[in-house]
Amino acid sequence: MSSYQALYRAWRPEKFSDVCGQEAVTKTLKRQIVMGHVAHAYLFSGSRGTGKTTTAKVLSRAINCMNTEDGEPCGACEACVQLKNENNMDVLEIDAASNNGVDEVRALRDRIAYPPTIGKYKVYIIDEVHMLSTSAFNALLKTLEEPPAHAVFILATTEPQKLPATVLSRCQRYDFRRIPQNVIVDRMKVVLNGIHRSAEEEALNEIARASEGGMRDALSLLDMCLSYCTDAVSAPLVREVLGTTGREFMFEFVGAILNSDTALAVSLIDRAMRDGRDPQVFAREAAQHMRTLLMARLVPGDLANLTEITPEDAERFIQQTERFEQTRLMRSMDLFIRAEGDMKWVSNPRSILEMCAVRACFPAEGDSVEALMERIEIMENKLKNGVVAENAQPAPPPAAGKTAPAPAKQAEATKIKGPKSQDEAMFDKAIELLSQNPSIRGSLRTAKFAGRDANVVFVSFDKNARIHMQALERKPQLLESAFSESFGEKMTVNLKIDDGKEVVPRGISGEALARTFEIFGRDMVEVTD
Repeated sequence: MSSYQALYRAWRPEKFSDVCGQEAVTKTLKRQIVMGHVAHAYLFSGSRGTGKTTTAKVLSRAINCMNTEDGEPCGACEACVQLKNENNMDVLEIDAASNNGVDEVRALRDRIAYPPTIGKYKVYIIDEVHMLSTSAFNALLKTLEEPPAHAVFILATTEPQKLPATVLSRCQRYDFRRIPQNVIVDRMKVVLNGIHRSAEEEALNEIARASEGGMRDALSLLDMCLSYCTDAVSAPLVREVLGTTGREFMFEFVGAILNSDTALAVSLIDRAMRDGRDPQVFAREAAQHMRTLLMARLVPGDLANLTEITPEDAERFIQQTERFEQTRLMRSMDLFIRAEGDMKWVSNPRSILEMCAVRACFPAEGDSVEALMERIEIMENKLKNGVVAENAQPAPPPAAGKTAPAPAKQAEATKIKGPKSQDEAMFDKAIELLSQNPSIRGSLRTAKFAGRDANVVFVSFDKNARIHMQALERKPQLLESAFSESFGEKMTVNLKIDDGKEVVPRGISGEALARTFEIFGRDMVEVTD
């Protein structure tokens, strides 16, 4: 009985047209073969399972084929048959990970002089070429630059940045991109049809997502699932084999975090762990879900294409992200990314996952700018949705015989300021320009015009708004640009806490102060009374 052959080997493409997701590469190579412009050295780079070695083998067949058809190997000539059976001596595949010494490269260099036996070229496929030592690369340089006319080198690597520039400059480089999810699903359907098996659409999508753009990984995972059952491959079966939780479960889990429901979040983690899910995979899925929510907030119109999900799922992500403050979303994503890495170094990774979920359920603690901005965003959302503060007391009823003032008259009563000066009007215009930037919009609410002296504008803040002033101090160029545009001349901005004293300092002119800021920098100057 013949031994079983894995799906990714049994269904390895034999023509350029069968290579999935790399149309730009295959079209260029076919055109070179048709025109007879075969290069002496190629470099195929890209992540694992994207078709580098497969394309190298197809290229070696095409350039040695005796009856090419539009750049494709015919598959029937002697050279094609021998290459298919892997007994052709004109194509040598070398693993650089185990043959990375200078002696192996020198032996290879000595064999290059021998001409091919059947085809036109002798092809050397060096896989994982970045594993070669420095001395081995040096021994290969001259041969790469001026090989015999019958020799063709095809180098494949997942880490092209590790190759010396001298090697890169001697090769034609082709970058293999990650294969789109829908392309992987279509290819798996072809394979399933060929072996007379079936699978649910959702199951194939789960496998394609887990493969992360690698066709070989997808077919290997499909092979595992097919071995697990005798009937159609279902989505629950795929999740059980992969150790994942599924999108519906993750929506429920993130919903618990959104509602600050720690009990539900921890119980969902317990359910996943009892079902045999991996804590690291769980954290990775949660971080990926948070990323999709962030993309839904930033680019909702192109979410389906950007994250390779269905329009229905994209709509669910958009609805869920409306309840999530952006600052909290980014913090939660960062928590789960860190948790995945931390789990490698602890004996109980579940505790890391639970602690991460509890932290994500509540706003950030401390008095950092990020923590305060997150709380401000939460309060803004509550006010936007009409939520009244918990400690707010109802207004006392009017005294007997008196009626409450009308809203219009009450608003007029609060206006004690006279008409604004020209400087105040230009100040308001500058604040309006700055308010278009959402990152500082909240910090501008307590900013007040405190005067102007020549080219210096003085801005004051209440004592309890020091954090807002500090946030604005970090962006002096943004402030000066807005005020200069509003006032119509170059302005310098001086921020200060309003402690009841005169904000504009005496004894120093605005021009001198602006000059001091220009020479020493705003951060290096402190103005005191």
